Amino acid sequence: MHVRLSRSRLFAVVAAALCAVSTLVGGVPAAQAATVVPPSQDPFYTYHGSIPLSQIAPGTVLKKRSVSISVDGLTVPVSTEQVLYRTTGELGQPTATVTTIIKPLLSLTGTKIVAYQTAYDALGSECDPSYTLRGGNPGDSTAQDEELAIAAYVLAGFTVTVPDYEGTRLDWGAGQESGYGTLDAIRATERYLGVSASTEAGMVGYSGGSIATEWASELAPSYAPELHIIGAAAGGVPVDFAHNLTYINGDDDWSGVIPAVLVSLGRAFGVNITPYLSSYGEKITSQVKGECIASFASAYPGLTVQQLLRPRYSNPFSVPVLVRILNHLIMGSSGGTPREPLLFGVGDSDGTGDGIMIDGDVEALAHKYCQRGLPVTFSVYSGLPHADAAVPFEAEALAFLESQFNGLPAPDGCASIGPGNSLAPLPQPGS
Repeated sequence: MHVRLSRSRLFAVVAAALCAVSTLVGGVPAAQAATVVPPSQDPFYTYHGSIPLSQIAPGTVLKKRSVSISVDGLTVPVSTEQVLYRTTGELGQPTATVTTIIKPLLSLTGTKIVAYQTAYDALGSECDPSYTLRGGNPGDSTAQDEELAIAAYVLAGFTVTVPDYEGTRLDWGAGQESGYGTLDAIRATERYLGVSASTEAGMVGYSGGSIATEWASELAPSYAPELHIIGAAAGGVPVDFAHNLTYINGDDDWSGVIPAVLVSLGRAFGVNITPYLSSYGEKITSQVKGECIASFASAYPGLTVQQLLRPRYSNPFSVPVLVRILNHLIMGSSGGTPREPLLFGVGDSDGTGDGIMIDGDVEALAHKYCQRGLPVTFSVYSGLPHADAAVPFEAEALAFLESQFNGLPAPDGCASIGPGNSLAPLPQPGS
């Protein structure tokens, strides 16, 4: 369903919710956030137990601690815990990562969980939401903005779990790993809270967070079938990385994402990317390999993938290993079908997409799930580039998940969702 929503009306909805949160925070004595140890120096992020991770069930809580979260340097008066939990890496290996569990001040309906996947889009652990939520690295992440959206869910009475879904190696863009990390965060949250797997849970994420949210929805029936997921909302969705690469290649605002994704996917899939890189490519990937997206996205205006690769690889879609990875990460390609109602949202600033995400790709994914019998809402935020489209999406996602938690009929716009773009995999070149 194409929903052409009024920007001013949606801004008002979000502003009203966030005004209430600001009033709450401002109405209590607030202390300056204490200095937070970065994850790379914090032993909490490492598992040293005597039982190998391979013998521990995914979603198992390995460590726990109480923490404080901070907005603009002020400590927020809500009960917050962090847990280190067992999850699964992109190649199926046992791993561990952290989620931050934020409890509401008051809930009249019992425990209901929202897994909120932030757009931390990171190659360095200083970007982890478990760190930035506590006041770390405030100037180089989206954490402070997204904290307000998280607060709206907490204010509505939900328990919010915010996973470091990229894992401790920061495998940004690794769809399956991000999905596993999200589902295991819900499992770990339920176990930490002492509630059953039948506890209702919703999922939401924008941009990088949409990767984790969509893949979690797609993988849940096979990976975590016991979870009771009532709805999933994904906005600003990179459905097909090959299409996104072509769209932003040479762009002034987003081309810095290209070297970062080369680094992160090389990490996730165990591929040494250096033999494919030009000397300039080696320089740029070295610069971004520990940064947050705020540092690299627009740092290289006009950058092309051809500048990053050696001449023989100037057509990246002729590189067999890259094509295999890109095809593996096309959303909706795993064969898994979500069981819950879905909301997809994307901006449209130029008739193709929001500057980085492509409308027709998101529509095609929505159409695919409609064909499989799911109720789907597809919203296009006209005139809005990627960053601005987050505002109406967050407002719509909150209303969507609240309606599903309240047992209302799932909205279904499938009748007006077109086929969108082809999501056919790239032809596999010869090795």
